[in-house]
Amino acid sequence: MASIQMVDLRAQYEQIKAEVDQAIQQVLDTTAFINGPDVKAFSAELADYTGARFVIPCANGTDALQIAMMALGFQPGDEIIVPTFTYVATVEVIALLGLKPKFVDVLPDTYELDPKALEESMGPRVVGIVPVHLYGQCSNMEFILDFARKNNLKVIEDTAQAIGAVYTFSDGRKAQAGTMGDVGTTSFFPSKNLGCYGDGGAMFTNDPVFAETLRMIANHGQKKKYYHDSIGVNSRLDTLQAAILRVKLRHLDRYSASRNEVADRYDKAFVNHPNIKTPKRAANSTHVFHQYTVQVEGASRDELKAYLQENGVPTMVYYPVPLHRQNAYLEYGYSEGDFPIAESLCNKVLSLPIHTEMKSEQQDFIINTIKFFFTK
Repeated sequence: MASIQMVDLRAQYEQIKAEVDQAIQQVLDTTAFINGPDVKAFSAELADYTGARFVIPCANGTDALQIAMMALGFQPGDEIIVPTFTYVATVEVIALLGLKPKFVDVLPDTYELDPKALEESMGPRVVGIVPVHLYGQCSNMEFILDFARKNNLKVIEDTAQAIGAVYTFSDGRKAQAGTMGDVGTTSFFPSKNLGCYGDGGAMFTNDPVFAETLRMIANHGQKKKYYHDSIGVNSRLDTLQAAILRVKLRHLDRYSASRNEVADRYDKAFVNHPNIKTPKRAANSTHVFHQYTVQVEGASRDELKAYLQENGVPTMVYYPVPLHRQNAYLEYGYSEGDFPIAESLCNKVLSLPIHTEMKSEQQDFIINTIKFFFTK
């Protein structure tokens, strides 16, 4: 049996090698390395796939969040509601722009922003919400969007882990992750469901005026070369990465289906297991399983992780420390115990290997090794 990987990018590449190699060679032949035709083509194809009117590529997912907040005109001291159980990039850009994160807790089973906590966090300086579609499924966007409308708040969807997930509203309307708020952001980091071979990101919006603002900020604040209308940044998706992403986008639905097959096998293997709590599917969202994250109950998560590593099974903890307890963000005045669900999850969550090319014998080995740990 081949060694088990958390994400097997080599095996995935080998499946699409001819397509990727051709796409790369075409860029090399044209030497259009910056803002080449593949960038515009990828933008249009991703817009068609997601249903967003406009897709603005950029250099990475963190830049996407920063540019989105710059374009929304938030001012230093403004407060942004953000879950404390997520990756640091979500709050990092808030701090960098002189804004203030207003942390909220998450739900214990779907890991999404807690709607009750959202209501309780409202205050006079709050101007925006960043729902994070963690691990691969959408937050409760109907509630969040309604709450935002009532309170005149902007919504920035962090879709770095959930591209391709579909949310269903109570009236039957469907929308893809990243296309429902004022702006959506995503990352094309190599391990993402739609990942390039370097860094990359994008922003989604349905507003043509706002789309132009995003483009301008991402391009040094200019609409016309050497004429700068606002303070901007230099954040581009390079042409080689766009060409690779065009290939991989054609396979994204297959990748999502493969990940769901792996997740279903895990679910079946651990149903009613006393020590493994499988991830709950949100009733109103499909799941693309960027991660398959269980909770270890009644046992040491870290001991299980170490045992699996010793036996050739890699795992990851996303995330070991909630953001309000990270040293970089202690200045905002939050204390241990403020967000008990997130703090508990940080001690329990464990992400198991899941990827598009996983073999059944590899998954069987993972499952049996986990079960043996609890019986030895």
